[in-house]
Amino acid sequence: MRHLLAASLLPLFGALISNVSFALDKVDPYICPTTAQGSGIDCFLEAVPQTYTMCRNIKSIEIIEFGLGGAEEGIHGAKTEYCIQKHKISIVRPYQAALREAARSKEEVQSIRQLYDAWLDSLAKLIPVANETDEGYKLRVARPYGDFNERIKAIRALAEASAKPTKRAQAVAKAPPSKHKKTAP
Repeated sequence: MRHLLAASLLPLFGALISNVSFALDKVDPYICPTTAQGSGIDCFLEAVPQTYTMCRNIKSIEIIEFGLGGAEEGIHGAKTEYCIQKHKISIVRPYQAALREAARSKEEVQSIRQLYDAWLDSLAKLIPVANETDEGYKLRVARPYGDFNERIKAIRALAEASAKPTKRAQAVAKAPPSKHKKTAP
């Protein structure tokens, strides 16, 4: 009877599993082109500079079209605003997946959150400031890449460190199995 019940539930269980939506299933390949099928952390770390670059390039086009001072007049900054809003939404899945994967380490979670905050701040600073020179603007909007790279390296190091088993876990894994059966109390 149990076998019959198990056999009848197996197709139902398979159907449920196939409908499960994983965190990165719906990530646009433009957000993390090489790691869309990888881990959430890898996708998020790729998405940060990728999305910043996309919006930076759009702002550059607006500056080419309307000049540094005119890039924000009227509706001229609308394309950049749309880009920023779009990517704030598109990065949600990789960001949440990265936080879930990093949950075993408070330091790693904190580093991921700090990278996200730095990314948001950098996007907000794509807008030229009054009396800024073209050269000054270009230098300023290029700086976040160095910050992103440092933070990403630190997060990868934390992820590697938390993935390595501790010395105690290694010793337990190498210990020969006990020859004596444990008796129930």
